[in-house]
Amino acid sequence: MRLNCLLLAFCVVMLAACSSTATMGQNECHAVDWRTIGYEDGVAGRSGAQVGVHRRACAKYSITPDLEAYRLGRAEGLREFCQPHSGYRAGVTGAPYYDVCPADLAARFLTQYQAGHELYVHGQRVRDADAQLNFKRAAIARLEDAAARSGLRAIKETSTLDQRVQAVLDARQYAERMGRLKADVAQLERDRMLYAQELAAFRATVASTN
Repeated sequence: MRLNCLLLAFCVVMLAACSSTATMGQNECHAVDWRTIGYEDGVAGRSGAQVGVHRRACAKYSITPDLEAYRLGRAEGLREFCQPHSGYRAGVTGAPYYDVCPADLAARFLTQYQAGHELYVHGQRVRDADAQLNFKRAAIARLEDAAARSGLRAIKETSTLDQRVQAVLDARQYAERMGRLKADVAQLERDRMLYAQELAAFRATVASTN
């Protein structure tokens, strides 16, 4: 049951995943060793549907994959990929898992994949918070510049009364927007501190079990 939950949580089956690798050209299709291609796909943990990408690429040159050789090579590659350290590495980098590991290797692989993926999620929260903080701080800086220019227009001797009134209104709007952004930044800073603490705690937990 636990393995099924892990699979549902972490086996991200993406239809576009097979297109992530470069397609084969004419020379490759003519000279290809299908067992080697299968091994390379297996050791990279790619979905079994990857062979369809190769088939479509080589069909243009009237070449059909040797499916038996491909499957043998992929099975060899998967046994190398489906090791605990590979599971952890895949999880910690945020890589998807396509439910490719044979039954005798899946349990230990998924345990480490889960640990790595949880670490990735914790780290991603910190990175996302940093990105939002940078974006909002830059927006505040732009508003501060705009408010300063409005202030100058409001006191400029050559400004008309209407221009001065508009400048004051603009400055007020900028100040209100800055206030909202600063409140957002304060909340994000609190969130980031919490995420960083959770990340550190999880790292310590992982380190203590290794």
